[in-house]
Amino acid sequence: MNARVLAIALAVSVAVNLFAVAAGVTVMVGQAKVERQLEQAQRPGRDRSMREVLATVDPEVRDRVRAAMRASAQAARPDFEDARQARREAVALSQAEAFEPAAVATLLQRSREAELRGRARLETDMVAVLQTLAPEDRKTLSVLMNRRRNRDRRPTEPVAEPRPQPPVAGEKG
Repeated sequence: MNARVLAIALAVSVAVNLFAVAAGVTVMVGQAKVERQLEQAQRPGRDRSMREVLATVDPEVRDRVRAAMRASAQAARPDFEDARQARREAVALSQAEAFEPAAVATLLQRSREAELRGRARLETDMVAVLQTLAPEDRKTLSVLMNRRRNRDRRPTEPVAEPRPQPPVAGEKG
């Protein structure tokens, strides 16, 4: 073979190899992007604030939903305050010299029940508001029923698995 044919063959070989490398990188990047999107879609919660979600609908709908949810939040506020207060009292009792597990458990139960009452009120009122909306607005605003994700955690940071709790003294298990 002469030098010219070898040079052409080398150039073609380099071009084909560069094309193959570029195709491989494109596939890997695309696959990683799809995996991130699937992972994000499967995570519970929402990334956008209520304000950001409401900004996507008509101003009249936005004002009506905002007013209804503000009234709902005001009505649920005592339940959430009771939940926080009961939890603070449980923490204080846990730190006391004379530990009373039954009293701490009762306070924590009261806290959970109060929070559930408040959350139920918010969710019930949200369903009532959604019922009054057009289908496209309802679809847009239905994400508000998801709890907001923890803002301190980066979106790609995995959620920590809960640690197993030791059994409570005197409880069979």
